[in-house]
Amino acid sequence: MTGSLPRVNAVRYVLPLREGGSLPGLVEADDLGTYVVKFHGAGQGPKALVAEVIAGELARRLRLPVPDLVVVALDARMAVAEPDEEVQDLLRASPGDNLGMDYLPGSLGLEMPVEVDPDFAARVVWFDALVQNVDRSWRNPNLLRWHGRPWLIDHGAALYFHHSWAQRGTAACAPYPAAADHVLLPVAGPLADAHQALAPLVSVDTVRAVVDLVPESWLAAEPGFGSAAELRAAYARVLLERAANPAAWLDGAEALRVARI
Repeated sequence: MTGSLPRVNAVRYVLPLREGGSLPGLVEADDLGTYVVKFHGAGQGPKALVAEVIAGELARRLRLPVPDLVVVALDARMAVAEPDEEVQDLLRASPGDNLGMDYLPGSLGLEMPVEVDPDFAARVVWFDALVQNVDRSWRNPNLLRWHGRPWLIDHGAALYFHHSWAQRGTAACAPYPAAADHVLLPVAGPLADAHQALAPLVSVDTVRAVVDLVPESWLAAEPGFGSAAELRAAYARVLLERAANPAAWLDGAEALRVARI
């Protein structure tokens, strides 16, 4: 690996955030920061954390606002201080490396795409289509308004191709099935403009650097791959091929956008 996310140690579990199916929790760390933590022992497993890192850090390099990410080291003995049995079980199942997202104090959920800039909306739709993020709908926008602008959160449902690596040969040209429900599509500008602006930023070096940020423990024992390096290469290959061949996954979203104008 050529890079890594910042590392912190969890010192106190503050409270569970029950809005998410994976039961993320608010955690204080030894750098005096507070993080929304997703745990590798949750039902969604480490692949959700892999998706958070790759999608979130790629979004950052595309100049889209996402909270800072860190690796949160957890001592499972923290579980003894928790009265909630579900939280106890989760902490005991998640020793070692977990994923933390910087807590944005005072942020509010952005439920409706009012006053969202069309160019920004188009870039978010393009990005979500690229990484196959199927979870930014009107039912669950995964957008926060903080300091006067939208922020993107919760990318654990992205990269759904990694749930069926046996079909990875078709992942590069797979359509974006969530376009019709995307919360920002009704206010988005032309997706071709977003592609022209963002696709050049999805370079080989950028994608490889982002994939290299995933802790190796989250990539272990993936069937069909002989090593974590081989699996990293597969993630990078799919994303680079999708960026270079947008017609299969972007044209359908653009047609839906135009039909709503």
